[in-house]
Amino acid sequence: MRKLFLLFFLLPIVTFAQNVRLSGKVVDTEGEALSGVSITVLNHGLSTSTNTDGKFALALQKGTYSIRITYLGYVSQTFDYELKKGSEFLNLILKKDAQNLQQVTVKDQSLRNSGMISVEAKLASSNPNISQSFESILKQLPGVSTNNELSSQYAVRGGNFDENLIYINDIEIYKPFLVRNGQQEGLSLINPDLVSSVKFSAGGFSARYGDKMSSVLDVQYKTTDSLKYTAAIGTNGASATGFFKWGKLNGAVAYRNKQNKLILNAQPVVGAYEPQFHDFQASVNYQFNKNNSLSFFGAYNTSRFGLRPQSRVTEFGTLNEILRLNVDYEGQEKDEYSNSLAALTLNSRLTERVRLKWVNSMFLITEKENFDILGTYVFDEIENDFASGTFGQVKANRGIGAFQNFGRNQMLADVYASELKLSYSGNKSFWEGGLRYQYDKISDVLKEFELIDSAGFALPNQYQNFELTRSTSASNSLNTYRYSAYLQNTTDLNHQLALTAGMRLNYNTFTKELLLSPRAILAYTPSKHLNQVYRFATGLYAQPPFYREARNFNGLLNRQAKSQQSLHVVLSSETKFKGLGTTLNFLAETYYKSMYHLTPYDIENLRIRYYADQEAKGYATGVDFRVSGEFVKDLESSFRLSIMKTAEDIAGDSYQQKNSDGTFTTVYPGYLKRPTDQRVNFSAFFQDRLFNSPTYKVHLNLLFGSRLPTGPPASERYQQNYHIPAYKRLDIGFSKDFLDAESVRPPAFLKRYLSSVILYAEVFNLLNINNTVSYLWLTDVNNHSYAIPNYLTSRQLNVRLVVKF
Repeated sequence: MRKLFLLFFLLPIVTFAQNVRLSGKVVDTEGEALSGVSITVLNHGLSTSTNTDGKFALALQKGTYSIRITYLGYVSQTFDYELKKGSEFLNLILKKDAQNLQQVTVKDQSLRNSGMISVEAKLASSNPNISQSFESILKQLPGVSTNNELSSQYAVRGGNFDENLIYINDIEIYKPFLVRNGQQEGLSLINPDLVSSVKFSAGGFSARYGDKMSSVLDVQYKTTDSLKYTAAIGTNGASATGFFKWGKLNGAVAYRNKQNKLILNAQPVVGAYEPQFHDFQASVNYQFNKNNSLSFFGAYNTSRFGLRPQSRVTEFGTLNEILRLNVDYEGQEKDEYSNSLAALTLNSRLTERVRLKWVNSMFLITEKENFDILGTYVFDEIENDFASGTFGQVKANRGIGAFQNFGRNQMLADVYASELKLSYSGNKSFWEGGLRYQYDKISDVLKEFELIDSAGFALPNQYQNFELTRSTSASNSLNTYRYSAYLQNTTDLNHQLALTAGMRLNYNTFTKELLLSPRAILAYTPSKHLNQVYRFATGLYAQPPFYREARNFNGLLNRQAKSQQSLHVVLSSETKFKGLGTTLNFLAETYYKSMYHLTPYDIENLRIRYYADQEAKGYATGVDFRVSGEFVKDLESSFRLSIMKTAEDIAGDSYQQKNSDGTFTTVYPGYLKRPTDQRVNFSAFFQDRLFNSPTYKVHLNLLFGSRLPTGPPASERYQQNYHIPAYKRLDIGFSKDFLDAESVRPPAFLKRYLSSVILYAEVFNLLNINNTVSYLWLTDVNNHSYAIPNYLTSRQLNVRLVVKF
């Protein structure tokens, strides 16, 4: 089927006529070659760009063509040219556009003053990652941590997955709520082929963004592109994107499919995996006139996961004690997670200074979990003495037993929202404000239990004392009305100081709290060093419970739950400087988050379980450093180091400790490590050219995250003093663009119809490191508890082909 799919796209390019080579060189007024200049043949859908020497080449038939030359910061040129038989060469000179350069400088400075980081969307295609999620490139940004390559979830500066704001075209999107491990998770809602711009903040963001405590990811889609079609196919899935324009209507449609069956077949649990992940999206814009337009954005994202497990063998321990768990399974798992999103946005320019945006959206979530899996196991100690002659054989049996996981869970959530935004551009300031109404309708049914019988096969069992390890049976419905508003002003106090200050308020009918969130960002730019910015950001951030934050371990809702709140203080500096033959950007940030109202939680793989009936206070503090730039021309790389500590003090928690004289003392644990207390995170994304050839590239992705605290299930937080080992991963990819502008002899028949043909070969987890994501806890016949590691993916090879028309 994949061969037929590839043939479908390549068939038209084999019928081509006799071509004539048109080549040339583009320089500026000083004679310097310009790299990346766009050369477009109008009305023919052909385009290319100049290489590092300013040269380009096109294969055309003889005739007269209208050619347009464009380059950011330079005056565009459009001219007619008659192409005759043979090869012809053009010398082109572009003049600088002073007005355009000023606009670009102002936009860049505004972004830096706000503390947002601009993310290059194109990096998503070159970054080797097994999850195929756009969020994988966020792991290279300050403050972001992760320990699961199968998931698009991420934690920021001591927060959990629920504390991150994600927007697509000003519409807040939601991650799956019932997903409990990465292999169940499908495609992220963010489609890299549709992304126009990306902004990210790890804390201290402005009042225009909503009510979460950790971070904001602001993604904007495009409806037009110089490329008409993009198609990709590989061992891990396929995608296709098309852009169209009909009069006043333009837009894009996209489809993605994820195939990770080969990856899952290498998991520790051997069985029949049946993953089906699909995503359809459309972004359309209708321009009524120069002042008014109407946009539509729609998406349908579905993930179906099936598993019939058969067996599992896991060896762990140390050189002094090697342990082995053998499990035989019965039963199956069938899960389904789907999101449907539709939004209409009216954009209107009321006057030259006043703009209006009205966003109306609905987000429909359907999640179902059905599993009933029985495992019988043998737990052995393995001989580790080479001289014994029985090395690797069973030395002693530690226990036999069984466990069962059963669940019939279903969650339906409908989110309807309408938001009106106004902005006013003054002579020295920019005002913006908004009013938002949101209605949440949630229905949730939980029926699940877990049994771990570590002794039932070996010792007599008194059934009258039989207890399940964990049991939940609950049905909840929740309807919440949410109202929020914000007002914000950005102004230049003088030529060195810029201030962004605003107020945000929200009220919801669940907690019945009216919360005010003042926020401010002060940016200082030294007059003689325009490439340097110092920032101070502070503000209050409140997170009213959506649903999961108010649901306890037993599945019941805490109707008295309140909003989580925190204070951010961020100091940062950003410097652009010349180094290593290029322009580099160095970012340094130090921060302190005082979280004066928290709901404690545990993280089990990807599932967050809240202690909804408890309250806590906490903090997070740390420093982030990042260096980024084109260490190799036209290839961006980055290096990041984050150091962080986060802890919380749960109100009223205590336990009794027996003294040597038989008396008891009450112990108050005080501050405990939060489940996201990952002290050190280091990441590197490096790109280079192979063999000094511009068409062969290497893309390297390195991640390190220090250990994470954890503990046995159903234990108190102060008892969780175990750790998940450090996360270490190295992915590498190689690519070849057969139609690169610097190719010596690009295939003429491909050049005639295509913009680029890129072949990727990627090796995931190059060092084949066994990373632990969670534990299965067992108890032997001597009542000793053991944490059996659940490992993530092993080394995998992936090949994909990306064709751009």
